[in-house]
Amino acid sequence: MLILSRNRGQKIMINDNIVLSIIEINGDQVRIGIEAPSNVSIYREEIYESIKQQNQHAIEFNVEIKGILNGLARQKKN
Repeated sequence: MLILSRNRGQKIMINDNIVLSIIEINGDQVRIGIEAPSNVSIYREEIYESIKQQNQHAIEFNVEIKGILNGLARQKKN
């Protein structure tokens, strides 16, 4: 992990197309501006984890549905 110190108004460059700007520092809270191409997804960590969890539930649900449909297809053949 790279750890940087920045002051308000300073920026961090990631590659040639992502810019992190320190907008405001207020006690323990830092406001960060992010400039990135529209094809780059940006999420707060808790939202990203929630999306991953929902995707995993969807995968598990699809596996269950496939099992049920396969079972019905076998019953129909008999």
